Amino acid sequence: MSSVVTGSERIPAAERREQILDAATRVFGELGYAGTTTDRVAREAGISQPYVVRMFGTKERLFIEVLERTCDRILAAFDAAVDADGDPRPLAARIGAAYVELVDTDRGILLSLMQGFILGHDPAIGPVARAGFMRLFERLREAGFGPDESTGFMARGMLINTLLASGLASSIGEDRCVSELFTSTFGDKIGIVAPSTQD
Repeated sequence: MSSVVTGSERIPAAERREQILDAATRVFGELGYAGTTTDRVAREAGISQPYVVRMFGTKERLFIEVLERTCDRILAAFDAAVDADGDPRPLAARIGAAYVELVDTDRGILLSLMQGFILGHDPAIGPVARAGFMRLFERLREAGFGPDESTGFMARGMLINTLLASGLASSIGEDRCVSELFTSTFGDKIGIVAPSTQD
């Protein structure tokens, strides 16, 4: 296995790859696809820009890998929720809570996913975003959800994405309609997006 030397520290290439993908997820989520450069990702990861290019080739290829990895992480969260036999909540509640907790832990996941959907028209990124979306739908079907239940779940997931990405959470408590929308959407997970509501 190859490794990278940084100062006196040797980091295996696979670990460095994950470090770059973590950084890229944050940067793409924060700045969008158009606003992100491989140089900005490299600075976020604390490595050289030529190393990012050597490992991933282009910004497009890096973003595609971020999208694929994001879908893998969401599917892993779904699978863990499905396998949580000791959890008394209905399956849809378990999967929904797992998704909210995942995107709360790493907002870059949510925002990068949204960027991928926005770029659905792009000839290289669009097919990856669409395939990822369908992988999520298919996993719900495999978990036993019917077509209508799966569609409803995906629609609620997109609502969650939109609410988290929009910045509306800052108006919870100040705007009655915003508060009602978030409470209705997040239920007992409202504290994740609006911690002050748990006081």
